[in-house]
Amino acid sequence: MKISIRSVLDYTIDGIADLLVQVEAAEMPHQAVRNARFDPGVTEHFSRISAEDGIGTRVWLRSAERLNCTYTAEVEVSRRREDITTMAQDPVHKLPHEAVRYLMASRYCPSDEFQSFVGAEFGSLSGGACIKAMSDWIEDCLSYVPGSSHAGTTALDTFVQRRGICRDYAHLLISLARASAIPARMVSAYGPEVTPMDFHAVVEVWLDGGWRLVDPSGMSAPDRLAIIGVGRDAADIAFLTSYGFVTLQEQVVDVTETA
Repeated sequence: MKISIRSVLDYTIDGIADLLVQVEAAEMPHQAVRNARFDPGVTEHFSRISAEDGIGTRVWLRSAERLNCTYTAEVEVSRRREDITTMAQDPVHKLPHEAVRYLMASRYCPSDEFQSFVGAEFGSLSGGACIKAMSDWIEDCLSYVPGSSHAGTTALDTFVQRRGICRDYAHLLISLARASAIPARMVSAYGPEVTPMDFHAVVEVWLDGGWRLVDPSGMSAPDRLAIIGVGRDAADIAFLTSYGFVTLQEQVVDVTETA
């Protein structure tokens, strides 16, 4: 599948701010990025650094008064859709170093708070069958309500309120998976079916010795997503992290299938 991407970040800045931007689709297996262009606008500093786990890049900008950057690209996705229900979870003592950190609770994913619930609700399941049941439970029990959460909302908040947006759905699945000793990390991505169109958050879980994509919101599938980056939770994959005061003027995400 081929998709065309355009994203715009337009913010006013109170004085000068250092900005960490992560909006570029990652060059990685199963997705090829072509005709990519990142225009940072007027800036005092521009540099790229590697993102989490070496997947994708972040851009450091130092700007005064205004951030107005645009990213465009075409991405060919060759990732296959997999049936995870037959996949086994790796024994904890055999997990490789790249998966171990994603067993741990993190800022937005207090997985230790979910162990009793996971044992009662999903204790008879393991591996991919357990993840599928968790994802289905989230999709069935939560309502997708834009504006119902905020930057400080955790998975525990979402579990209680039973509503949220894609990042909240992802945080909850990550927490449930980690509570059952399955490594899980958050993924930022572009997808043409995302409604309303925005930067999308999904989940990767470690099954059968590798990372497998799951979207608990049900809006996308692994073969229809262009990955931007990965991390422990939303703090690691934010499209914009500001060290200074900024105010949103306009934000545009436009993703369309081209072939």
